[in-house]
Amino acid sequence: MANTIHFTKMHGAGNDYIYVNTLIDMIPNPGKASVEWSKFHFGIGSDGLVLIGRPSDSSVADFSMHIYNADGSEALMCGNASRCIGKYLYEKGFTKNTRIKLETLSGVKVLNLHLNDENKVGSVTVDMLEPITDMPEQFTGKHPSLSSIHGAKEGVFVSMGNPHYVIFVDNINDIDIAEYGKVLEREDAFPQRCNIEFAQLVGKDKLRTRVWERGSGITMACGTGACATATAAVISGLTDRKVDIIMDGGTLNIEWNENDGHIYMTGPAEFVFEGEIQIP
Repeated sequence: MANTIHFTKMHGAGNDYIYVNTLIDMIPNPGKASVEWSKFHFGIGSDGLVLIGRPSDSSVADFSMHIYNADGSEALMCGNASRCIGKYLYEKGFTKNTRIKLETLSGVKVLNLHLNDENKVGSVTVDMLEPITDMPEQFTGKHPSLSSIHGAKEGVFVSMGNPHYVIFVDNINDIDIAEYGKVLEREDAFPQRCNIEFAQLVGKDKLRTRVWERGSGITMACGTGACATATAAVISGLTDRKVDIIMDGGTLNIEWNENDGHIYMTGPAEFVFEGEIQIP
């Protein structure tokens, strides 16, 4: 059909995006499309739009990923989306490799696909590279006041390419994520705005985490947020280097490898449905 495009909806631990393969179809204004299509009830409904494409340099990466939040802004990285892309590329026949180099705005990430007995991608491990705790362009170093948040400890800033501020609390069920998240996202301490995580230690090396994502609001899961939370927990002496991050949509397994300093994230990826939609 004229002026329509094929899409696939997928989710990683409940973090759902609309995926468009730009190897086949092009979108003239992806930011606008993300705003329109992400609307629940009036669109497809999602946390945003992800474009799968060719890398800028095929000697460095196999494919590329561009992410647009539900408000139309472009994101630097999404761990859950990268896992979904790995599943999409393998199961749709665009690659036979179980190791994929994916170009993102925060660097090239390596995806390792874990196949089940049916030759389907059961889970994906993503090398998220090294976390950074000192990045002046994302965090001024001046911590925002958390005095109004019950049981909150001083936050820990972690960049996974995109900025995160992790706040450990006594009881996560007492926290109004939307009330505090939308304010903290736009604090002066974060020149590029910030993703906000609230986390509670619920067992040995187990953290219950909820996320306010910049540009999208509350989401069921955030891969880079899980990585940032694990990093902050290790820095704060709360856990060892292998951590289970329990989010609203599922659990992600995070390892901060002591040998190379990289964060490795393992989790699921699922198809939801696909179809055709008019280009806005």
